[in-house]
This record gives sequence, C-alpha cells and structure tokens, in this order.
Amino acid sequence: MAALPVYRWRLAPDGLATRRQLRALGLRPGGQDVVAQVERPRRRRGPLVAYLYRIDQAKPVRPMTPAKWAALARANAVRRICPECRRDAGYVIPPSLGMCATCAHSEEQRAA
Repeated sequence: MAALPVYRWRLAPDGLATRRQLRALGLRPGGQDVVAQVERPRRRRGPLVAYLYRIDQAKPVRPMTPAKWAALARANAVRRICPECRRDAGYVIPPSLGMCATCAHSEEQRAA
C-alpha cells in the first residue's frame, strides 16, 4: 500500500474534503478510498488526523426513509428513560450520570 500524501491543516488542495465537509455539501464518500490526509499539530500529543476524499467521486447522501426515522425516534426515546425511576427525563440522559439529574442529585444528597 502506497503512503498517503499528508497536508498541513488548512492547506489541502481544492477538490478534497473530509467526511464532515462532504456531509455539509450533502455528499458521502460512497465507497471511494482515502486519497490523502490532513494533520493538525498539537502541543502535548500526536497530531489530529483527518482523511480526505475526492469531491468529484462523492455520491449524494441517501435520504432518510420513514422506517429509518421511526427507528431513530425509538432509539432516542429509549435513551430518555431513566433506569432508576423509569420516567421520561425529557432529554437524553448523559452516559456520565447514567440516570436523570433528579435521581443523580438525590443519590448525592443521600451520600452526604
């Protein structure tokens, strides 16, 4: 496998884009191989790396079907249910807490 060309941050040639940039254009890589990478230096760790794809070979994003929308709605609804009190929290429960804020704060007060 040949080494990929590496460009510095913000210095990639025109016609190449990251996955996020493609998505902003309503495109997806569409099975094409990575053609280059861009690196952003960091002080204490290794550089951030983003892979680049050719815009002219990208394909349009597939539209969401009603079944996909329904599946996404069900998945998000499950993430809103608190495992402690079994109520809908009204927001997606953060994994760091693992429960709704009401249950998390009541646990803290019991421990104090």
